[in-house]
Amino acid sequence: MIDLKAKPFYLDDEAVSWVRRTLEGLGDEEKLGQLFVPIGYAGVPAYLDNFIHRFHIGGIMYRCGDAAEMQRTHRYLQEHSPIPLLIGANLEEGGTGIATDGTCFGKQMQAAATGDPESAYRLGKISCAEGHAVGCNWAFAPVVDIDRNWRNPITNVRTYGSDPDFVLESGKRYLKAAKEEKVLVAVKHFPGDGCDEVDQHILTSVNDLSCEDWDASYGKIYRGLIEEGAQTVMVGHIAQPAYQRRFNPRHPDKLVPASLSPELLQGLLRERLGFNGLIVTDSTCMVGFSCAMERRRAVPYAIEAGCDMFLFNKDLEEDFNYMRQGLESGLLSRQRLDEAVTRILAAKASLGLHRQAAAEIVPPPEALELLRCKIHRDWAAECAHRAVTLVKDTQGLLPLDPAKTPKVLLEILGDFPSNQRVLDSFEVLLTREGFQVERYVPEQFETADFRVERFKEQYDLVIYLGNVENASNKVTNRLSWFTFWGNGNNVPWFVEERPVLFISLANPYHLIDVPMIKTYINAYSNHDAMLEAVMEKLMGRSPFTGKSPVDPFCGKPWLAW
Repeated sequence: MIDLKAKPFYLDDEAVSWVRRTLEGLGDEEKLGQLFVPIGYAGVPAYLDNFIHRFHIGGIMYRCGDAAEMQRTHRYLQEHSPIPLLIGANLEEGGTGIATDGTCFGKQMQAAATGDPESAYRLGKISCAEGHAVGCNWAFAPVVDIDRNWRNPITNVRTYGSDPDFVLESGKRYLKAAKEEKVLVAVKHFPGDGCDEVDQHILTSVNDLSCEDWDASYGKIYRGLIEEGAQTVMVGHIAQPAYQRRFNPRHPDKLVPASLSPELLQGLLRERLGFNGLIVTDSTCMVGFSCAMERRRAVPYAIEAGCDMFLFNKDLEEDFNYMRQGLESGLLSRQRLDEAVTRILAAKASLGLHRQAAAEIVPPPEALELLRCKIHRDWAAECAHRAVTLVKDTQGLLPLDPAKTPKVLLEILGDFPSNQRVLDSFEVLLTREGFQVERYVPEQFETADFRVERFKEQYDLVIYLGNVENASNKVTNRLSWFTFWGNGNNVPWFVEERPVLFISLANPYHLIDVPMIKTYINAYSNHDAMLEAVMEKLMGRSPFTGKSPVDPFCGKPWLAW
């Protein structure tokens, strides 16, 4: 029996009775439906009714959209669902995890660069307060991976850095804020990403630590957050061979993701760490899940192995049928089905959803006034100013002076939708300071004049904006150049001819590709408050106070020279 009165649910007698009564009143189809958390793509009633009445879903997640539209969609879902829904969002960096018009506080590594875990509390407060206003009650956050490998393309600025103690303390502060806003957390990505250099979106990744090293790092973090009362854990498509073999000496010599591993789900997470809460898979559309087992078996086996909810679908109808067939064949036991649904209902009761009228679960439209309120904007600006990190300035370039270097060549690296906004904003900031700005235009390459003296006549200073954002399904976030045998003004061949400044607005490890650049700054996020903070530092009106949460020199001391 699951102790619903214990951590992390803490249900009273009334809530326990509701969970038991509701479970008993569900048929097989309704129980199976509770397992699913599909991704939503539309907000029209006919589309939403299909989720609710045909598949009886237990939760849902939308990508971010207009706040008012998202709130209306969430309200319709709650008002028409027979059982209240868990509504999730990737609330990792602010209200923008669900609302395009929310507050972007900044990436987790930006918060960590302030050196103050209070920044993680503010991140959680803004994320969950604005998420709740839109109708979310489940944060797929905080990310408590450890950034151990600078080559990893997906952890990076999504993490609180490389120090397990700081990651744990930051995770606790986010959890505290989420509880205040009546939002569940889903700490992720168990058993821990950041060891290898691959992305679970496109293959099964590996946490290759020994059991002892895992206990002292990732285990310490998960144990600490479980003790603190984290209600849900998101399990990644990440293998952990050491613990899989400890719990099962006959474990096959193949990579089995945690999402399909009873050794990790039941042996490590439930038994060793004592987690009594709800376990949800990461997206099951990821190749790290799909390549591990035939899908008709993997869908029900994920629940049998120990997960309680199944996130996203190749096709909801097909996956629902796979789950039903698994129950009918015995691959999914009725005991595990009832355990999973019990925890799902308990998570909902722990939020008090069973006591609320359906029309009151999602706040009224005026709650959206909280989004981008003054205190949230002020907190975001303060965090940005405290986080900007001067990694090196061996040429003594800073502070900048438009009288000394008036003509600036401005380049942006990366290929992301945010490029235009970032470039426009930073050009405006430079122009206001009195610089004459020319943007690098790749199309001019074929007719470019490659003479060194000509380049020196045209430009006094070159500024790179590294805008290589974290993005799934990429094997690397290294720099790429538009060049012809070293010619052209994109690749920094000119560092001994003119001063060059590199500002990274995302990946903190770009020095590995530009060690020759003598002035380098990490800013961790690319929102407007951060761009303004960077400019204040460049002009010497504000000191650099950020402390790098990772080694920006990638274990190579010569990058600091």
